[in-house]
Amino acid sequence: MGAIFQSLGRTVIAGIVILAIMMGVAGTFSMMGSHGYWTFFMRWLHIGSGVMWIGLLWYFNFVQTPSMPKIPDEQKPAISKVIAPTALFWFRWSALATVVTGLLLAAMLGFFMPALTLQPGARAIGVGMWLALVMAFNVWFIIWPNQKKALGIVQVEAAEKAAAAKMAGMTSRVNTMLSIPMLYCMAAQSHGGF
Repeated sequence: MGAIFQSLGRTVIAGIVILAIMMGVAGTFSMMGSHGYWTFFMRWLHIGSGVMWIGLLWYFNFVQTPSMPKIPDEQKPAISKVIAPTALFWFRWSALATVVTGLLLAAMLGFFMPALTLQPGARAIGVGMWLALVMAFNVWFIIWPNQKKALGIVQVEAAEKAAAAKMAGMTSRVNTMLSIPMLYCMAAQSHGGF
């Protein structure tokens, strides 16, 4: 049993096996041919990738960034050379996965265009989608390019490195700010909060 938890890959596979057993017990496999099941499955993927994306965004803003001044200089390379690049990998790909699964889900449920055009009945989810699109753009085209400079993945002069760190940090704060109404809109559409 301990071997399962010594490897992230084995832990994830064990979670999938437990899910498959639960689905078998619940009789879910017989529903897999229905449109309803696949929209549910896409929603599950969307929520899972969104939890990773926003979880990492909040980790950067609530944990890593505020903690950096408290870390001794000789220990900071562990963050900037090991932890941050890995976290940023999962951060940017979970952002993309969240957007792709969200757009696919909207199309599967028939509210893709009503949401994007902010029509009545789809306005809350539409606002949430637009906020998420802005945030994903920020991740891929502002935060990540600047973080590559700030972390030394791309070599630049010290002044440009400092400016890149500041730009990445400020854009991450913008995304943190936008994540609050975005999450509200996502929940409001199906739970009547808008």
